[in-house]
Amino acid sequence: MPDPTRIVWAGGGVLWKPSKSAGVKVALVHRPSYDDWSLPKGKAEPGEILPVTAAREIVEETGYEARMGHYLQTVGYKLGSGVPKRVSYWAVEAVGGSFRASRECDDLKWLPIPDAIDKVSYAADEAVLHTFAARPILELHTMVVVRHAWAGTPENWASDDRDRPLDKRGTKQAAALAKLLPLFGVHRLHAADMLRCMQTLMPLAEALRAEIKPEPTLSEVAFAADPEAGYERIRKLGNKTGAIHAVCSQGGVIPPVLRRWANVDGVRLPDSDNGKGSVWILTTHDGDLIAADYIPSTI
Repeated sequence: MPDPTRIVWAGGGVLWKPSKSAGVKVALVHRPSYDDWSLPKGKAEPGEILPVTAAREIVEETGYEARMGHYLQTVGYKLGSGVPKRVSYWAVEAVGGSFRASRECDDLKWLPIPDAIDKVSYAADEAVLHTFAARPILELHTMVVVRHAWAGTPENWASDDRDRPLDKRGTKQAAALAKLLPLFGVHRLHAADMLRCMQTLMPLAEALRAEIKPEPTLSEVAFAADPEAGYERIRKLGNKTGAIHAVCSQGGVIPPVLRRWANVDGVRLPDSDNGKGSVWILTTHDGDLIAADYIPSTI
Protein backbone atom coordinates (compact mmCIF):
# COMPACT_ATOMS: atom_id res chain seq x y z
CA MET A 1 0.00 0.00 0.00
CA PRO A 2 1.29 3.53 -0.76
CA ASP A 3 2.21 5.69 2.19
CA PRO A 4 -0.71 8.17 2.54
CA THR A 5 1.59 10.73 4.19
CA ARG A 6 4.04 10.79 1.27
CA ILE A 7 3.67 13.28 -1.56
CA VAL A 8 6.04 13.58 -4.50
CA TRP A 9 6.57 17.27 -5.28
CA ALA A 10 7.68 18.60 -8.65
CA GLY A 11 8.08 21.94 -10.39
CA GLY A 12 7.60 22.98 -13.99
CA GLY A 13 6.50 25.80 -16.19
CA VAL A 14 4.91 27.17 -19.30
CA LEU A 15 8.05 28.16 -21.21
CA TRP A 16 7.13 30.96 -23.59
CA LYS A 17 8.61 33.36 -26.10
CA PRO A 18 7.20 36.26 -28.17
CA SER A 19 5.97 35.43 -31.67
CA LYS A 20 5.19 37.86 -34.48
CA SER A 21 2.57 35.53 -35.91
CA ALA A 22 0.91 34.28 -32.73
CA GLY A 23 1.80 36.87 -30.10
CA VAL A 24 3.18 34.15 -27.86
CA LYS A 25 4.32 30.58 -28.43
CA VAL A 26 4.83 28.00 -25.71
CA ALA A 27 7.10 24.97 -25.58
CA LEU A 28 5.98 21.36 -25.30
CA VAL A 29 8.45 18.51 -24.89
CA HIS A 30 8.14 14.94 -26.11
CA ARG A 31 9.15 12.19 -23.70
CA PRO A 32 10.01 9.00 -25.59
CA SER A 33 9.59 6.79 -22.53
CA TYR A 34 5.90 7.80 -22.33
CA ASP A 35 5.39 8.88 -25.97
CA ASP A 36 3.59 11.98 -24.72
CA TRP A 37 3.69 15.76 -25.19
CA SER A 38 3.76 17.76 -21.99
CA LEU A 39 4.95 20.89 -20.24
CA PRO A 40 8.53 20.60 -18.96
CA LYS A 41 8.68 19.57 -15.31
CA GLY A 42 10.56 17.37 -12.86
CA LYS A 43 10.84 16.22 -9.27
CA ALA A 44 12.26 18.41 -6.53
CA GLU A 45 15.59 17.48 -5.02
CA PRO A 46 15.82 17.18 -1.21
CA GLY A 47 15.66 20.63 0.40
CA GLU A 48 14.98 22.38 -2.92
CA ILE A 49 12.23 25.00 -3.12
CA LEU A 50 9.84 24.56 -6.01
CA PRO A 51 10.66 27.71 -8.03
CA VAL A 52 14.27 26.51 -8.13
CA THR A 53 13.06 23.04 -9.14
CA ALA A 54 11.00 24.51 -11.97
CA ALA A 55 13.87 26.62 -13.31
CA ARG A 56 16.36 23.75 -13.09
CA GLU A 57 14.08 21.23 -14.75
CA ILE A 58 13.14 23.57 -17.59
CA VAL A 59 16.81 24.18 -18.39
CA GLU A 60 17.58 20.44 -18.16
CA GLU A 61 14.65 19.33 -20.32
CA THR A 62 14.71 22.08 -22.95
CA GLY A 63 18.19 23.60 -23.05
CA TYR A 64 16.71 27.11 -22.92
CA GLU A 65 17.78 29.79 -20.46
CA ALA A 66 14.76 30.64 -18.35
CA ARG A 67 13.48 33.69 -16.49
CA MET A 68 10.86 32.89 -13.90
CA GLY A 69 7.62 34.84 -13.77
CA HIS A 70 4.40 34.51 -11.83
CA TYR A 71 3.07 31.34 -10.24
CA LEU A 72 0.29 29.67 -12.23
CA GLN A 73 -1.15 26.75 -10.27
CA THR A 74 -0.49 23.38 -8.68
CA VAL A 75 -2.01 20.24 -10.16
CA GLY A 76 -2.29 16.86 -8.49
CA TYR A 77 -2.61 13.26 -9.60
CA LYS A 78 -1.54 9.79 -8.52
CA LEU A 79 1.46 7.92 -9.82
CA GLY A 80 1.13 4.32 -10.97
CA SER A 81 2.23 3.24 -7.50
CA GLY A 82 -0.70 5.13 -5.99
CA VAL A 83 1.52 7.78 -4.41
CA PRO A 84 0.09 11.30 -4.85
CA LYS A 85 2.11 13.76 -6.91
CA ARG A 86 1.83 17.55 -6.91
CA VAL A 87 3.34 19.72 -9.64
CA SER A 88 3.59 23.51 -9.26
CA TYR A 89 3.89 25.56 -12.44
CA TRP A 90 5.17 29.05 -13.23
CA ALA A 91 5.14 31.27 -16.30
CA VAL A 92 8.73 31.16 -17.57
CA GLU A 93 10.21 33.23 -20.38
CA ALA A 94 12.86 31.75 -22.67
CA VAL A 95 15.67 34.32 -22.77
CA GLY A 96 18.36 32.37 -24.62
CA GLY A 97 19.69 28.95 -25.49
CA SER A 98 18.31 26.29 -27.82
CA PHE A 99 16.81 22.83 -27.55
CA ARG A 100 19.11 19.95 -26.66
CA ALA A 101 17.68 16.48 -27.10
CA SER A 102 18.21 13.99 -24.28
CA ARG A 103 17.03 10.55 -23.21
CA GLU A 104 14.21 12.20 -21.26
CA CYS A 105 13.07 14.64 -23.96
CA ASP A 106 13.86 13.92 -27.60
CA ASP A 107 11.82 16.69 -29.25
CA LEU A 108 10.42 20.15 -28.54
CA LYS A 109 7.75 22.11 -30.37
CA TRP A 110 6.96 25.81 -30.12
CA LEU A 111 3.22 26.23 -30.60
CA PRO A 112 0.57 28.95 -30.30
CA ILE A 113 -1.39 28.48 -27.11
CA PRO A 114 -4.56 27.00 -28.74
CA ASP A 115 -2.44 24.47 -30.64
CA ALA A 116 -0.52 23.58 -27.48
CA ILE A 117 -3.79 22.98 -25.62
CA ASP A 118 -4.85 20.59 -28.37
CA LYS A 119 -1.44 18.89 -28.48
CA VAL A 120 -0.75 18.09 -24.80
CA SER A 121 -1.45 14.56 -23.68
CA TYR A 122 -2.91 15.34 -20.25
CA ALA A 123 -5.87 17.34 -18.96
CA ALA A 124 -3.72 18.78 -16.17
CA ASP A 125 -1.43 20.43 -18.72
CA GLU A 126 -4.47 21.81 -20.53
CA ALA A 127 -5.63 23.42 -17.28
CA VAL A 128 -2.23 25.02 -16.70
CA LEU A 129 -2.16 26.41 -20.24
CA HIS A 130 -5.63 27.91 -19.78
CA THR A 131 -4.43 29.59 -16.58
CA PHE A 132 -1.37 30.91 -18.40
CA ALA A 133 -3.51 32.28 -21.25
CA ALA A 134 -5.79 34.19 -18.86
CA ARG A 135 -3.21 36.97 -18.39
CA PRO A 136 -1.57 39.20 -21.03
CA ILE A 137 1.93 37.80 -20.56
CA LEU A 138 3.64 40.27 -22.93
CA GLU A 139 2.34 43.21 -20.87
CA LEU A 140 3.27 41.91 -17.42
CA HIS A 141 6.14 43.12 -15.26
CA THR A 142 7.84 41.48 -12.30
CA MET A 143 9.04 43.16 -9.11
CA VAL A 144 10.62 41.46 -6.10
CA VAL A 145 10.28 42.52 -2.45
CA VAL A 146 12.60 40.96 0.13
CA ARG A 147 12.47 41.09 3.90
CA HIS A 148 15.98 41.52 5.28
CA ALA A 149 17.79 38.44 6.55
CA TRP A 150 18.42 37.55 10.20
CA ALA A 151 20.44 40.15 12.10
CA GLY A 152 20.34 39.16 15.75
CA THR A 153 18.20 41.21 18.12
CA PRO A 154 18.13 44.89 19.16
CA GLU A 155 18.63 43.82 22.78
CA ASN A 156 22.05 42.38 21.93
CA TRP A 157 23.18 45.38 19.90
CA ALA A 158 24.44 48.39 21.85
CA SER A 159 25.07 50.77 18.94
CA ASP A 160 22.74 52.58 16.54
CA ASP A 161 20.14 50.07 15.32
CA ARG A 162 20.64 51.30 11.78
CA ASP A 163 24.11 49.73 11.90
CA ARG A 164 23.03 46.29 13.15
CA PRO A 165 24.59 43.73 10.78
CA LEU A 166 23.48 40.29 9.60
CA ASP A 167 24.32 37.38 11.86
CA LYS A 168 25.60 33.97 10.69
CA ARG A 169 22.14 32.75 9.74
CA GLY A 170 21.42 35.99 7.92
CA THR A 171 24.67 35.74 5.98
CA LYS A 172 23.60 32.29 4.75
CA GLN A 173 20.20 33.65 3.78
CA ALA A 174 21.80 36.48 1.82
CA ALA A 175 23.96 33.97 -0.07
CA ALA A 176 20.86 31.90 -0.89
CA LEU A 177 19.01 34.99 -2.14
CA ALA A 178 21.92 35.71 -4.48
CA LYS A 179 21.10 32.39 -6.19
CA LEU A 180 17.30 32.67 -6.08
CA LEU A 181 16.65 36.23 -7.25
CA PRO A 182 18.52 35.98 -10.59
CA LEU A 183 16.06 33.22 -11.59
CA PHE A 184 13.47 36.01 -11.78
CA GLY A 185 15.75 38.29 -13.80
CA VAL A 186 16.55 40.73 -10.99
CA HIS A 187 19.31 43.19 -11.87
CA ARG A 188 18.32 46.51 -10.25
CA LEU A 189 18.72 46.61 -6.47
CA HIS A 190 17.17 48.84 -3.80
CA ALA A 191 17.27 48.63 -0.02
CA ALA A 192 16.02 50.58 2.97
CA ASP A 193 18.91 52.60 4.39
CA MET A 194 19.60 50.10 7.18
CA LEU A 195 22.83 48.10 7.18
CA ARG A 196 21.04 44.75 7.47
CA CYS A 197 18.84 45.55 4.44
CA MET A 198 21.86 46.57 2.36
CA GLN A 199 23.81 43.49 3.45
CA THR A 200 20.93 41.19 2.51
CA LEU A 201 21.39 42.18 -1.14
CA MET A 202 25.17 42.58 -1.04
CA PRO A 203 26.11 39.07 -2.33
CA LEU A 204 23.77 39.58 -5.28
CA ALA A 205 25.11 43.07 -5.89
CA GLU A 206 28.64 41.68 -6.01
CA ALA A 207 27.59 38.91 -8.40
CA LEU A 208 25.81 41.38 -10.69
CA ARG A 209 28.44 44.10 -10.23
CA ALA A 210 25.53 46.38 -9.44
CA GLU A 211 24.97 49.17 -6.95
CA ILE A 212 22.32 49.06 -4.23
CA LYS A 213 20.24 52.23 -4.24
CA PRO A 214 19.31 53.37 -0.71
CA GLU A 215 15.58 53.85 -0.14
CA PRO A 216 15.16 56.16 2.89
CA THR A 217 11.34 56.04 2.82
CA LEU A 218 11.29 52.24 3.26
CA SER A 219 12.80 51.83 6.73
CA GLU A 220 10.42 51.14 9.61
CA VAL A 221 11.19 54.49 11.24
CA ALA A 222 10.56 56.47 8.05
CA PHE A 223 7.46 54.45 7.21
CA ALA A 224 5.94 55.03 10.64
CA ALA A 225 6.42 58.77 10.14
CA ASP A 226 5.14 58.83 6.55
CA PRO A 227 3.48 55.60 5.35
CA GLU A 228 2.16 57.32 2.23
CA ALA A 229 5.69 58.01 0.98
CA GLY A 230 6.71 54.37 1.48
CA TYR A 231 3.62 53.06 -0.27
CA GLU A 232 4.04 55.41 -3.22
CA ARG A 233 7.71 54.47 -3.56
CA ILE A 234 6.92 50.75 -3.75
CA ARG A 235 4.21 51.39 -6.34
CA LYS A 236 6.56 53.54 -8.39
CA LEU A 237 9.16 50.77 -8.45
CA GLY A 238 6.43 48.33 -9.46
CA ASN A 239 5.51 50.58 -12.37
CA LYS A 240 9.01 50.56 -13.84
CA THR A 241 9.19 48.44 -17.00
CA GLY A 242 12.18 46.79 -18.60
CA ALA A 243 14.58 46.13 -15.73
CA ILE A 244 13.49 43.80 -12.93
CA HIS A 245 13.83 45.58 -9.58
CA ALA A 246 14.30 44.03 -6.15
CA VAL A 247 13.80 46.05 -2.97
CA CYS A 248 14.75 44.93 0.53
CA SER A 249 12.85 46.36 3.48
CA GLN A 250 11.71 45.52 7.00
CA GLY A 251 8.95 43.55 8.69
CA GLY A 252 7.07 46.67 9.77
CA VAL A 253 6.90 47.98 6.20
CA ILE A 254 6.27 45.09 3.82
CA PRO A 255 2.96 43.67 5.16
CA PRO A 256 1.05 46.97 5.43
CA VAL A 257 2.30 48.17 2.03
CA LEU A 258 1.34 44.92 0.31
CA ARG A 259 -2.03 44.73 2.08
CA ARG A 260 -2.89 48.25 0.95
CA TRP A 261 -1.73 47.66 -2.61
CA ALA A 262 -3.62 44.36 -2.80
CA ASN A 263 -6.79 45.95 -1.42
CA VAL A 264 -6.62 48.82 -3.90
CA ASP A 265 -6.16 46.52 -6.89
CA GLY A 266 -8.38 43.67 -5.71
CA VAL A 267 -5.71 40.99 -5.27
CA ARG A 268 -5.85 38.26 -2.63
CA LEU A 269 -2.51 37.85 -0.88
CA PRO A 270 -1.46 34.28 -0.04
CA ASP A 271 -0.98 33.38 3.60
CA SER A 272 2.53 34.15 4.81
CA ASP A 273 4.54 34.74 7.96
CA ASN A 274 6.67 37.39 6.20
CA GLY A 275 9.71 35.74 7.76
CA LYS A 276 13.22 37.15 7.60
CA GLY A 277 14.87 36.36 4.29
CA SER A 278 11.51 35.72 2.60
CA VAL A 279 10.60 36.96 -0.86
CA TRP A 280 7.49 38.35 -2.54
CA ILE A 281 7.23 38.04 -6.33
CA LEU A 282 4.87 40.78 -7.47
CA THR A 283 3.34 40.85 -10.95
CA THR A 284 2.02 44.15 -12.26
CA HIS A 285 0.17 45.36 -15.34
CA ASP A 286 0.34 49.07 -16.11
CA GLY A 287 1.40 49.62 -12.50
CA ASP A 288 -1.53 47.70 -11.02
CA LEU A 289 -0.86 44.64 -8.90
CA ILE A 290 -2.40 41.52 -10.44
CA ALA A 291 -0.58 38.72 -8.57
CA ALA A 292 1.58 38.25 -5.47
CA ASP A 293 3.51 35.04 -4.78
CA TYR A 294 5.28 34.32 -1.50
CA ILE A 295 8.52 32.34 -1.13
CA PRO A 296 9.57 31.65 2.49
CA SER A 297 13.19 31.33 3.47
CA THR A 298 14.33 27.74 4.01
CA ILE A 299 17.34 28.77 6.14
